[in-house]
Amino acid sequence: MTGLPPLPAMEDLRERMLAALAGMPDPPGGKFTTRFEHDLTQVFARRHAVAVSSGTTALHTALSAVGVGPDDEVLMPALAVIMTAQPIVQLGAKPVFVDSDPDTLDLDYADAASKVTARTKAIVPVHLWGRMGDPVRLRAFAAERGLTIVEDAAQAAGTSRAGVPAGAAGAAGCFSTKDGKILWSNEGGFALSDDPAIAAHIRAFRGHWLTPPPGGRPQERLGLPGRMPELIALLAQANLLRFPALLERRRAQTVYLLHALAGARGLTSLQPATDETWNHYSPLLRIGLPHPRAFAEHLAQLGVPSSSGSFRLVPCDTRPMFGDRAPCRGAAQILDRTLAIVLTEHDDEAVLDRYAAVITREAAAWRA
Repeated sequence: MTGLPPLPAMEDLRERMLAALAGMPDPPGGKFTTRFEHDLTQVFARRHAVAVSSGTTALHTALSAVGVGPDDEVLMPALAVIMTAQPIVQLGAKPVFVDSDPDTLDLDYADAASKVTARTKAIVPVHLWGRMGDPVRLRAFAAERGLTIVEDAAQAAGTSRAGVPAGAAGAAGCFSTKDGKILWSNEGGFALSDDPAIAAHIRAFRGHWLTPPPGGRPQERLGLPGRMPELIALLAQANLLRFPALLERRRAQTVYLLHALAGARGLTSLQPATDETWNHYSPLLRIGLPHPRAFAEHLAQLGVPSSSGSFRLVPCDTRPMFGDRAPCRGAAQILDRTLAIVLTEHDDEAVLDRYAAVITREAAAWRA
């Protein structure tokens, strides 16, 4: 197995940070954010990009922009983190949880169809671990029912399927740049759209409606303190310049680790769909051992981080704030049986070899 591509350097970032600090305080701000947004439109080939304070803020502002509000219902997979549901609730709407297909990780469209009502306004697909569902089927489902698509593509920068990039399947695509993402900036996020009205609404909403959409008045409605800080924007832009190299490295890391685990007892790597170009966000393995979630938690205690083992990720519909409802069993099966290993760009061959050795050894001995 060949080694990893080198970690791409951040040229002159320290000097740029110092220069930015020298110009502060700068109450109006915005020049680094504006540059970052311009570069995002070039890299992701969307007409509009709006940088915000987090991926959650991106979802919140985008859902508001497509008209989601009190008493609406929004379909979203139970196979998601709670941060996807949070803005739906904060807008006064109700998240309606849809199950997922354990074989494909895509939405269970029969379950989704059964949960559409006259109040259903939108659907939010979540590309967990960078894996993308079928955009053709998603668009057809939404069009037949008059639903707007807002994508949670927080982990999916660089993924595409059937020629459709993650974040481009619907009215808006929402991304996170929190540390751990392939395109990272400590905190932050951004929303992409080809619709100028949606972009203008997001831009207004992220900044207390101080800069309203065309034809509007400043502060005629409430917004959020959701702007991306200037130093974060500078860091995000620096990483955007490195994004092709960061993406190449993450793909190589995942391939390297999955290759090293090819013979591990009870573990089978999950492969993308034939028409999917996956960003390899997280090495994914199906656990065929007894008590699979306990196995992931055991590995986390030994220093191998994962979604279910380290962060105890469970189906969103089981969170206590959402009350009693029929469980999404497919989503639960996926999370219980999937080892989704958490990587960063700093994980070199030595780290990945250690992960592989620990996983292989513990899988061979696992009898719990």
